[in-house]
Amino acid sequence: MPLGDRIEAATARLNDAIVDSPRRVVIAFLVLTVLFTGGFGLISTETDSTDSFTEGLPEQEALDSVNAEFEDPFQPDAESTQLIHTGDNVLTKRALVRNIRVIERVADREDLRLASGPRAAAGPAPIVARTIDPSATTAAEQRRVLERASPSEIRRAIREVGGENLPVSEDYNPNGPSASASITSLSHDVPSGFSSDDLTDIQTEIQSIASDEPGDIRAFGSGITNAEMGNVIGDSLTIVMPVVVILLLGFLTVAYRDPIDLALGLLALLMTVIWTFGFLGYAGIPFNQQMISVPVLLLAVGVDFGIHIINRYREETVRGFEATEAMREANNQLMIAFVIVTVTTVFGFGANVISDLTPIRNMGIASAIGIVFTFLIFGLFLPAAKLEVDRLRDRFGVPEFNSAPIASEESALGRALAFPAVVSRYAPVAFVIVLLLSGGVAAAYGSGVDTSFETEDFLPPEEQPAYVTVLPEPFAPGEYTVTETINLLEDRFATNQDQSVKLYVEGNFEEDHALESLAAPNDDPPDALSVTDGGEARPQGSILTVIRSHADSDPEFAALVARNDLNDNGIPDRNLDRIYDELFASPAGDRAERYLTEDRRSAQVEYAIESDATQGEAAADTREFADDFRYEATATGSLVVFDAVTDVIFASAINGLILAVGLTGVFLVISYGALNRKPMLGVVNVFPILIAIAYLIGTMRLLGMSLNALTATILSISIGLGIAYSVHTTHRFIDEYNDGADAHEAMVITLSGTGGALLGSMLTTSLGTGALALAITPVLGDFGLLMALSVTYSFVMSVVALPPAVLLWARYDEAAPFAGLVASASGGS
Repeated sequence: MPLGDRIEAATARLNDAIVDSPRRVVIAFLVLTVLFTGGFGLISTETDSTDSFTEGLPEQEALDSVNAEFEDPFQPDAESTQLIHTGDNVLTKRALVRNIRVIERVADREDLRLASGPRAAAGPAPIVARTIDPSATTAAEQRRVLERASPSEIRRAIREVGGENLPVSEDYNPNGPSASASITSLSHDVPSGFSSDDLTDIQTEIQSIASDEPGDIRAFGSGITNAEMGNVIGDSLTIVMPVVVILLLGFLTVAYRDPIDLALGLLALLMTVIWTFGFLGYAGIPFNQQMISVPVLLLAVGVDFGIHIINRYREETVRGFEATEAMREANNQLMIAFVIVTVTTVFGFGANVISDLTPIRNMGIASAIGIVFTFLIFGLFLPAAKLEVDRLRDRFGVPEFNSAPIASEESALGRALAFPAVVSRYAPVAFVIVLLLSGGVAAAYGSGVDTSFETEDFLPPEEQPAYVTVLPEPFAPGEYTVTETINLLEDRFATNQDQSVKLYVEGNFEEDHALESLAAPNDDPPDALSVTDGGEARPQGSILTVIRSHADSDPEFAALVARNDLNDNGIPDRNLDRIYDELFASPAGDRAERYLTEDRRSAQVEYAIESDATQGEAAADTREFADDFRYEATATGSLVVFDAVTDVIFASAINGLILAVGLTGVFLVISYGALNRKPMLGVVNVFPILIAIAYLIGTMRLLGMSLNALTATILSISIGLGIAYSVHTTHRFIDEYNDGADAHEAMVITLSGTGGALLGSMLTTSLGTGALALAITPVLGDFGLLMALSVTYSFVMSVVALPPAVLLWARYDEAAPFAGLVASASGGS
């Protein structure tokens, strides 16, 4: 028996099992739903979105080594909390007292684990208090010192310390003295096993304490950032899902026009989500912001399947079949199409599993498994449930409210949908050429789309849209401060590491040539690094800058360096171990520890980059610069790490697209060859979706969108979602074509019938997925808009681009030797 006949026989047997024993099918699926519900309690939430993207990258591993081995002067340790104080002048007596009160309240709470000793808090208030009275070592003692001190005493103490030694904003004015912002770092004494969740609890409690104090004092740290990233997931779901449900209800009401059928469709959608999220729990896949898109994607495919099965069933009942035979006939026509759509959608969604980025890979796994669940529920459960419900209706005399299909050949909608097929009949070649040219132009324009990866993508914007701020409870989102704080730090403090890069250098730094080799590459720096008037790169910080700075202030140390500088260039060439010993034992030892490890085997060098250099240019130049060092050097820093992520994101997008198109095309060629001996229809099927993706990429660039942590998946996902429109259209066309209609007539019948279901599916899916644009994070908003555009383009191309391509296939397929070869190979016994 030919392969195609065996497949049709297998699907017929499966269909018979569904329509002959629908009650058993319904009970089995409901039991499985209960079992999957148990996985909900096992779902974990991942809040450190950026960390999960950078994990495993060489640049991130180098940065981890830098953070572990050196004291970073710009970033606090993971066990620290910052108090950001802003105002007209945060150096007044009143402001300093308010600041120290927050510190005192934190110190009084043992559960907040403030470290002991005078260095537990480092900020203007503790520093000024200790300057006035060095014996004041606790927060309570320092508060009393500041309360008793006169404003003039405080001003003298600030001038004595100097603005350069106070963590205040760049607008510091020594004449006041005054500053509009300050940072106080609170160190926490934490035990082993201390987790990020523990830090989040501490920092959110400190945030509450700070908000109780008069004045603008806020807590900031990785724990608060993680807390807000976690909250934004729940808030986004709270805003988006009701909108999705309302839109689904509205459009499914129009599509089904029967409350019982509507309830069945919604039940199937709910079961799909339960199965998928239960699987996430059992599989240990964490839920993060990217996963918010998964239920929306599944709803999109489920809606498509549901509308098609109900609409085709109604078409058969209109033709006079009783319920069981109508469902048998509808399922026989749709089952193979559902299988093809499921496999191609799995290819599109699952192509993301090849990504090197864990969140994208997890999203690919979850969505691919979810699509399989969608097929099982809508392809097996929904037909069985529909039959059972209709039997109950007949038993109790409950009428159907409206059982007519969405469109027909006689309806205005049917004629409108069939219009492209009517027009393209006269010049299919010209239509295909125009579509190819326009798609090529769109793809060429879209090839310039940017790729980006930023922390701000995962956080709410500083100013929320108006529709978010007016939402009532329980839909109103929580208060978010991290983005505003990050912007404040970048605006008022010299702490923006995006303007600098680091080199992590490994080697024996006690060798005589070590410091010379560390300085040698500076003579020929790349374009992106900031340079001196002489054209040399000048490190912002390195062990050499500390040696030179200390030599300028200590004549004895300067003499030691000079005695060991053989070529008189200010860089010692021998006895480096003794120089290091003297340096680390001096007051400059703390600064030296930031750039050279105690075992003298690792160093970091930090360089400023030119203000007009892009992230990509700076990262590429820094990697090239690292190759010039004698010792092994690795380019790192947040800018380099994020650029590495953007490279992987771009590779994931392109590789996922290529894999999805390749697998989909090969599968369709084999499927149509095996089932219908028409393999080239597989190529025809791919044509509309490729044009749609070309338009989508062009639209992304036109709208200024970039490929980011989530939108990078849109290309392969568009294959998975969009190909369904072409497959349903082609499958119906084949049925009509094999029944004796010519190609043009078959396509007209297809679009006027199945086109109505496709239109209903498109409207519901595009608006449902487009609801993600209402999410309060940019990454989800952009993805939702692109999903809506992708679905719309795919539908339009299945109606506009597919008919002329099919007519060309019908005209030339018999003359193509490749078609016969593939058909005989794939359709053999």
